[in-house]
Amino acid sequence: MWEKLRVVFTIPELRKKIFFTLGLLAVYRVGWQIPLPVVDQAKMTAFFGQSSNEGIGQLFQQVATFSAAQFSSNITIFGLGIMPYISASIIFQLLGSVWGPLERLQKEGESGRKKINEYTRYATVLLCIGQSWAYLGFLVQNDLVKESFLVGDSLSFGWQLVTVMTMTAGTIFLMWLGEQIDEFGIGNGISLIIMAGILAGMPGALVRLGSESSLELGTGSGKLGLEVLILLVVLFVAVVAGVVFITLGQRRIPTQSAKHVRGRRVYGGMRQYLPLRVNQAGVMPIIFASSLLMFPSLLFSGLDRAFPNTIWGPMHDMFMRGTSFMYNALYVILIYFFCYFWTAITFNPKDMAENLKSFGTFIPGYRPGKRTADYLEKVMVRITYVGAGFLALVAITPTIISGIINVDYQVASFFGGTGLLIAVSVAFDLVQKIDSHLVMRNYPGLLEKS
Repeated sequence: MWEKLRVVFTIPELRKKIFFTLGLLAVYRVGWQIPLPVVDQAKMTAFFGQSSNEGIGQLFQQVATFSAAQFSSNITIFGLGIMPYISASIIFQLLGSVWGPLERLQKEGESGRKKINEYTRYATVLLCIGQSWAYLGFLVQNDLVKESFLVGDSLSFGWQLVTVMTMTAGTIFLMWLGEQIDEFGIGNGISLIIMAGILAGMPGALVRLGSESSLELGTGSGKLGLEVLILLVVLFVAVVAGVVFITLGQRRIPTQSAKHVRGRRVYGGMRQYLPLRVNQAGVMPIIFASSLLMFPSLLFSGLDRAFPNTIWGPMHDMFMRGTSFMYNALYVILIYFFCYFWTAITFNPKDMAENLKSFGTFIPGYRPGKRTADYLEKVMVRITYVGAGFLALVAITPTIISGIINVDYQVASFFGGTGLLIAVSVAFDLVQKIDSHLVMRNYPGLLEKS
């Protein structure tokens, strides 16, 4: 492995791409530390420390995971993270499956893709302005703004405009960084920024775990014993291995191309396979399901504060992330639903069958056209059921660990859920991009056996 890494850095073009990517990620981390001037960071830390187990605290933790942002203790110029751009991309992807003009634009190739990217940028700016203004209103309402910036009980319009424009510019700058990595670096820029934000929380989580644990067996001082630490290490290895397995898992359908004669030569007739991913939906079902489950918790939390000692308190507890059976059961059901929903949007068996037919390729035992499309749909339904089950297991692992072993959720989040799936998926995508450069120069890939 060390020899392969040495070979990677001996290729000038690949070395330049890697250092360029690392440099832009370092720029992101620098901007991640620059706070907004109007926010009182001490009040922010105290507020989110008190509401970490409530609906609003869980919502901000969830959003921060897949937006490369931080809300719990420090609001920076990158306070919105990359989430508005991701939201705009998802919106246009969904519209592309139901709106005819956008669907035709998707089929125009490179020119259509550039046009959709342009629309996505415009939508990102609008989402940034709306989200930053709403978030600033939340800060003012909860008295998290420095008193020196307040005029009466509210923030002046000038400072509101400056703050909104600053947060909007921060997200647009992150979007630009991601596009520069796509064009001149290595890997998917937006995904790498999100992974950098996830991995940046690992040192703090390890420090928190160390402060809550002891190296003695069966300690009764309220800290985690040595046997619990060993169990957490074993669980982490097992979950990572499982995520790798499900990320790379494929159902290979054998195909054969028809023979055709040109002159004296015979072409085609080769046997190949059509790879269908087991986890076709990726991390999107977990994002959708966890985001949707936050709204009942927020609603019942607000009602409980407005009407204490009523039914809203137990209802809020039912939707608390942790050992709540209702929360975990609904989480699993929603993951299954969104797995099939997102797979139906991103995987079109009819188009795939038509493409196979146009290339003179067929699946042995099935006629080209409708029979092939029906077979592909049946196979995808079956493997999606397995993929959704494993995805649900990985997704609820952090909540189970956090509730049963009494580990801080920020620590437990590295044992599954959105963060781990994103990190593993982006890591494999990065390795595949590096392998493509190595194989092109007749070197073995990083994951190939020597």
